[in-house]
Amino acid sequence: MKIWNVLGRLALAAALGSALTFPAYAKEKAYPDGIYVGDFSLGGLTKEEAEAGFSEYLAELEARTVTLKVDGAAVKTTAKELGYAAQNEDALKEAEDYAAGGCLIRQYMERKDLEKEPVHISLDAQVDEAAVQTLVDTKCSGLIDEPKDAAITRKNGKFEITQEQIGKAVDTKATVEKLNEALAAESAEITADAVIITKEPKIKKEDLATISDVLGTCTTAYASSGASRSGNIANGVSKINGHVLMPGETLSGYECMHPFTIENGYFTAAAYENGQVVDSVGGGVCQIATTLYDASLEAELEITQRQNHSMIVTYVKPSMDAAIAGTYKDIKVTNNYSTPIYIEGTTAGKTLTFTIYGKETRPANRKVEYISETLSKTDPGEPQRKVDNSLRPGQTKQIQSAHIGYKSRLWKVVTVDGVEKERTVLHTDTYNPSKAIVLVGPAAPAETPVQSAETPAENNPAETPAEHTPETAAPPETAAPAAQPEQSQVVGPGAGSASAGEASTGGPGEAAAPAENASQPE
Repeated sequence: MKIWNVLGRLALAAALGSALTFPAYAKEKAYPDGIYVGDFSLGGLTKEEAEAGFSEYLAELEARTVTLKVDGAAVKTTAKELGYAAQNEDALKEAEDYAAGGCLIRQYMERKDLEKEPVHISLDAQVDEAAVQTLVDTKCSGLIDEPKDAAITRKNGKFEITQEQIGKAVDTKATVEKLNEALAAESAEITADAVIITKEPKIKKEDLATISDVLGTCTTAYASSGASRSGNIANGVSKINGHVLMPGETLSGYECMHPFTIENGYFTAAAYENGQVVDSVGGGVCQIATTLYDASLEAELEITQRQNHSMIVTYVKPSMDAAIAGTYKDIKVTNNYSTPIYIEGTTAGKTLTFTIYGKETRPANRKVEYISETLSKTDPGEPQRKVDNSLRPGQTKQIQSAHIGYKSRLWKVVTVDGVEKERTVLHTDTYNPSKAIVLVGPAAPAETPVQSAETPAENNPAETPAEHTPETAAPPETAAPAAQPEQSQVVGPGAGSASAGEASTGGPGEAAAPAENASQPE
């Protein structure tokens, strides 16, 4: 019995002796050997040392080279560019539990346990899916055969359809998983295979084959427009012509036609700006927006955005116009049909036509008509007269026509078998009045009897060359309404006798156009 007591005391002394050899660990709270976060060993490190070392460890992991194999091609990047980062930032805090201290015997026993079974805290590090998608979009494009949509064009009055092609695409989600698996190895260089899948085109030939019927059309004229404005209309129309809108898609006139620059094929022509007619690059494109708007009304597309001009235009009736000015005034139309639509825009003989094709689903006995109603008019008042010393005394030149102010609204009237079923106000618009601007020569010197006897220009219109010698500051289409007006038409199946046309004189009203470099143009 005494022998066992002696042996027990010796064993306890040995254990205490061993524990007492570990005072530094208890005092400094260093991590014991056998604790790892990923492949990073915390053994013997204090908390501060562990944090610094762990940051360096993560930086090395992020700097690793990653090779992504894409259908036989290799794309080089780094783990950091893929958004690789640790998700469990509290890994060190979890490891602190093993260096929390306690009595010496407990510390000794825990250290012995770690020698037998080291603790490995997994490093939960992953790539970012958005970063991988950016890599796929920027560096993988062109490395695989991407799908090609079916295409449709209209030539010589007939549609021609090009067959779609099935292609391939990178499955980003599946590729993210492959990258995470490869990066978990913590090798210096990583290689992973992108997951390639078959991808169907969005637009197929059978979809486009439904485009056959005229849903709506509108024609406006610009016979008195000069070469610059006519060129702007032709250029802008060409940028919209041929657009296909799938169900739910929206077309923006501004996005199709901008930028309004010389480099983009536009010329300087008249435009509305701050209640005046000014020269601006792209002048005239508002007539494009207006014609597209009226054709879209006939097709009964959804009008997502439309604003009227600040002053009246003459190529359509009040409230049937649409203005373009930067992005704050735009024409946007949305395909609300269940099948695709095709937008055709043409110019010929100083006329502009938009026709919208698709699959007609409206009953043949249903007609739609759009009626412009003028609610009030505001007289612009007497002309604004400005002295121009370059003119002779008494001489006048009109550089801007007067614009009557209007308040109007547009009605949509639906009839079935000739019986009215629906009458709706689409919008009410206000057009500001604008005075005519006339330049006058300086007053004649008092000592010159001949000059002082000259009849003032406003009292002798026959002697006033204003209408005969306009300055270059005024656009060619600033004349007063012509005696033989141009007529614009809006025609379409399902449409009644709705006419968008009023006399188009080629006056400043035609020149409602945007200019990106002007302050507030239309």
